[in-house]
Amino acid sequence: MSARTLTGPWSLAATVLRPRARGVLGGALLGALATACGAGLLSLAAWLLATAAQHPPVTALSVAVVLTRALGVGRGVARYAERLVGHDAALRALSDLRGRVYARLAATEPIHRFRSGDLVSRLVSDTDSVQDLVVRGVLPPVAAALAGSGAVLLATALWAPGGALLAAGLLLAGVAVPALAAALSRRPAERAARARARLSTGLVDVLDGAPDLIAYGATGRAVAAVEHADAELTRTARRDAALLGLGAGSGALVAGLTLAGTLLLGVAAVDAGTLGAVPMAVLVLTALAAFEIVAPLPAAAARLASVRAGLARLVPVLDAEPATLPREPGLTPLPRRGTLRVRGLVAAWEPAEPGSRTVLDGLDLEVAPGQRVALVGASGSGKSTLAAVLFRFLDPVAGSVTLGGQEMTTRPPEEVRTVVSGVPADPHVFDSTVRENLRLAAPRATDHELAAVLRRVGLTGLAPDDEVGAHGARLSGGMRRRLALARALLADPAVLVLDEPTAHLDPDTRDAVLDDLLTAAGDRAVLMITHDPVVADHADAVLTLRDKTLHIRDRAGRTAAEPPLYPAPKA
Repeated sequence: MSARTLTGPWSLAATVLRPRARGVLGGALLGALATACGAGLLSLAAWLLATAAQHPPVTALSVAVVLTRALGVGRGVARYAERLVGHDAALRALSDLRGRVYARLAATEPIHRFRSGDLVSRLVSDTDSVQDLVVRGVLPPVAAALAGSGAVLLATALWAPGGALLAAGLLLAGVAVPALAAALSRRPAERAARARARLSTGLVDVLDGAPDLIAYGATGRAVAAVEHADAELTRTARRDAALLGLGAGSGALVAGLTLAGTLLLGVAAVDAGTLGAVPMAVLVLTALAAFEIVAPLPAAAARLASVRAGLARLVPVLDAEPATLPREPGLTPLPRRGTLRVRGLVAAWEPAEPGSRTVLDGLDLEVAPGQRVALVGASGSGKSTLAAVLFRFLDPVAGSVTLGGQEMTTRPPEEVRTVVSGVPADPHVFDSTVRENLRLAAPRATDHELAAVLRRVGLTGLAPDDEVGAHGARLSGGMRRRLALARALLADPAVLVLDEPTAHLDPDTRDAVLDDLLTAAGDRAVLMITHDPVVADHADAVLTLRDKTLHIRDRAGRTAAEPPLYPAPKA
């Protein structure tokens, strides 16, 4: 599904449900059959009671008795089959939508465009709304339409005026009242979705920022904001419940008036001799059963408003323009080792239009295998932008990025990331074992290979079965960084990008970690993004990013703008 094809929540719903149309239609037909069996039971019961009161021969009732049993069994079987088929289609549609959302988020760009708590709400509550769309929004109306039409045809066959009155009542209770409920619920549903997102965002902020909130005495204000969001969500839920009650009450009122009218007109017709007593009994109970069929529709319509609000919040996530365009795989695989060359690189986070601000402009860079290059510069100078281009998180506006002479900007991102890996400034460690954290990079790695890479990065005290705790709580900062490097090395990249490799480490740990990082890197090209002068002292070349271009500093401290070549690796 291309994000650019989405125009709104119902377009998204149609796209998700189209592959499951057979299951949705099958569930609706089975639901209509179960509903029709229930209504038929009541109509047949009326006929049996009214006919038995006239003391006919027992043989005259035998067929109806057998049919009653058949309808009873059929109702249970059809209802079970409807639940099985309909819920299967709903869960498969939910799985499809989750897969699409996760796949879009895997490109990372949408993650940076939404607050974390709000994004969690979209992933969980809003994505789950597609299940309600099928179970509560599609199946009940279709079943009601089919079974209700059958009830109107039966009533019309018994007595035409009764059929017309029942049709009018069903249109009011099954169409007009649900439409009114949906219209009244639309704004509360949107407010509820926003309130749910604010509550989720506030909770995540309070939990993640608890140490800082406590340190600065801001816990009370943060908790008060969460309580305010919770109170707003509660008020919205009460309004929604009131609207549901209004819809149910309106439907019951229409049903009562229709039944009263049917009784009055039917009794008059019986007195006039134009309608028999038995058809009269069947007509009344058929009308009663028909209104039970449409009774869930106001609640279903109100729920559709909530579903629409949830899907509307997913559209911006799926519709987010990707920072990198899909590319065809290269004719030959990218080399496992080679010189990284960047030539004439122009990069910008905003769309490349006349007057748009570029972050990098005409940048040249070269890192040979085995060379360690330090990239320094003020915050906002473009260091992270360069890293984003190398990782294919961002397409350049102009210029080339090659590895071993092969262009990388025309390759799929997943192909580039097999040869370019790295360690972020704050590496994430999952609450699992060392083995599971390392196998993110190499799912088929053996325990022997894991132990070997742990030794290479200086983690001889860790075993693959060791638990690391939430966010690596059982590891020191240096150990987390070493574990992240081990994970990167398992991918066996040609280029290692180390973002602030010594951040938050004390001097002794910093020196030990840095030595181990550079030793473990082996013959790979290494680009170190840093503010630490100690890191720069360990580099073969130090590049300063300033005014959108690079400047080199040699071992004597002299500088020159954009040299064509950089010093060879130190012996």
